[in-house]
Amino acid sequence: MYVNFGGFVPISTVDWRGRAACTVFLRGCPARCFYCHNIAIQDGEDLRDADEIIAMIRESRTVAGAVVFSGGEPTLQGQALAHLAAAARNMGLSVGLHTNGIFPRVIEDLLAKHLVDMIALDIKTTWERYDDLLELTAADAVKQSLAACKRAKADGSLETFQAVVTLFRGREEDLPAIAQDTRGLDLVIQQGVAAGFVPLTRQELEAAAAPLGRRVRIRTREDGEVVYDPEQ
Repeated sequence: MYVNFGGFVPISTVDWRGRAACTVFLRGCPARCFYCHNIAIQDGEDLRDADEIIAMIRESRTVAGAVVFSGGEPTLQGQALAHLAAAARNMGLSVGLHTNGIFPRVIEDLLAKHLVDMIALDIKTTWERYDDLLELTAADAVKQSLAACKRAKADGSLETFQAVVTLFRGREEDLPAIAQDTRGLDLVIQQGVAAGFVPLTRQELEAAAAPLGRRVRIRTREDGEVVYDPEQ
């Protein structure tokens, strides 16, 4: 089996909060978010034998207790992703996934086979704006992925789930609708950074989160990840 490979980080402490993990990037993504930080691996081809990727993961076991699959969009390569996740599971590693959710059947398959312990799902905007932002029809697919993750978290088959919102100045009004759709789940609000935009500060992100009346995590370049609780 071959994998369209995007890169590998032997040890990361930022891709899975509280865990030391290696990170595998899988190349390719059908979405075209203007703020993508991994634009270099949106397209192109670097085919590697899956055994080569598995060997990279195995070599990281001395320092990493988990592997995170990111991209690009890792679920674009559903069969290869499941193969790599199963291999990591057989090594005794926990498995995490960063995904935009546009391939829900792949996510449902990973959950059904108990091949993933953590999912960070990007919720990019309100459902009404989704397809325009990604430049493809995606809203219904992401809704299906979110529903699958909710079910898995509720029944205990998914240990950790985060809904991640990248927030840009001028889109603060998106938050209430997204918060409504992610009730009872961990919500992460991260600072949107892109050319031509002045990023929201941590204080501005906290102000945008305050009306939600719930505990959230806020990520900025300046302060990393902090917990914001309006009741404290």
